[in-house]
Amino acid sequence: MTSDPNHFEHTLFEKLLHSELFITYQNAFRSATGLPLRLVGSDLENWCLDDASSNRSPFCEKLNLCKTACSACVDVNNRLMSEAKVGGPTTCHCFAGMAATAVPIRNGGTVIGFLKTGQVFHNVPKSENFEAVSRTLARQGLQEKEIEALRNAYLETRSVEPERYQSMVTLLATFGLQLSRHAEKLAIMSDGSEPAAIVRARKFIEETLADPLPLSLVARHAGLSESHFCRLFKEATGLTLTDYVNRRRVEWAKRELLKPEVRVSEIAFQIGYQSLSQFNRSFVRFTGNSPTNFRREELSRVAS
Repeated sequence: MTSDPNHFEHTLFEKLLHSELFITYQNAFRSATGLPLRLVGSDLENWCLDDASSNRSPFCEKLNLCKTACSACVDVNNRLMSEAKVGGPTTCHCFAGMAATAVPIRNGGTVIGFLKTGQVFHNVPKSENFEAVSRTLARQGLQEKEIEALRNAYLETRSVEPERYQSMVTLLATFGLQLSRHAEKLAIMSDGSEPAAIVRARKFIEETLADPLPLSLVARHAGLSESHFCRLFKEATGLTLTDYVNRRRVEWAKRELLKPEVRVSEIAFQIGYQSLSQFNRSFVRFTGNSPTNFRREELSRVAS
């Protein structure tokens, strides 16, 4: 099996997406608030609408973001999730004036997905408000007939007073914390296909990630010989122990790098590296970027 640095996060996201906890809350949130709710992956380029159409805005439905996604929609969604990744639950307004909210779901320091809701106005939409929207749509290449078809959908979209909407977001943020805790549990739980020894090893790694983690120590904690442990661990995670530990530390570092007041060297030692150069090499290997450039780009994206 080849090493895939995204294997662990993707598998964890899929477990959350199909978990009874998320599905139960999704149905309850939709029923209680009348708002849509989706759990989407952390890939900022892959946020388009899916078949979870319950309570969705008819305007968004007709615009069919997956196929005709205008750049205004793409920009707003990417900015929303970038800001939520750094600052937690975030609400902004799309080019049409509708509220959109993203709540990050984390496993430790790693964002593995976002809860997304919104697609409502804070004031009742009016025909005169649609004129500015229609000009944006025209600039994106939509024809006059297509724009006119969107007018009625725009006027049919629901409105929710800001104070009430914020209460709904508070509920969602609270659930986001619960879902993040559930993700951390899933990260160290066996789903029946993973040997108990590997479950013990991963739990031990998560609890002592900042400490030295030589193969002999982790294998002993798992109750296996070093050779047996190496084989089982690679089969279960898709990574060698060294790659797995470095990957988890780099994900932790990403979160710490979003704190501009903390020096890169401090972060390196905080997360378990013995030297700054060792940290830099690992970070570049797993992200294709240096820690300094990563920090600059992420903070610039949030500020823009």
